[in-house]
Amino acid sequence: MAEAVLRASVEKAGLRAKVIVDSAGTGDWHVGDRMNARARAQLARNGYDGESHRARQFHRSWISERDLILAMDAANLRDLRALAAPEDQGRIRLFGEIAGLDGQDVPDPYYGQAEDFARVLTLLESGAPDLVAQLAAIPEISA
Repeated sequence: MAEAVLRASVEKAGLRAKVIVDSAGTGDWHVGDRMNARARAQLARNGYDGESHRARQFHRSWISERDLILAMDAANLRDLRALAAPEDQGRIRLFGEIAGLDGQDVPDPYYGQAEDFARVLTLLESGAPDLVAQLAAIPEISA
């Protein structure tokens, strides 16, 4: 869900050519699978497209290839930082910290109900504009 929301926010800000958004999980449980049907439905109700998304597992080699890696919760943050060299730790951040959510975790609604997916989407939509505004302020991106 985060990828779809952030991608749409980047597009709306006119940064599509300068910001690449992708996503991957820290575990391999659903590699190759489509996005959870309840997540796709919630995204569609709010005008986002999650149909083409396929689950991937984060690979250690990606750390050096990305300028910013966002974890949705503290457990994922810990797992991602465990993969990184000390000099790369600062580029791995918590979405809720960077996106103006006071460091709040974005929970995984997988085992929840429809309202849990709606709550997660609300969190993502609340944070994405702030995050994109920060990206837009980076000289290399705004130029």
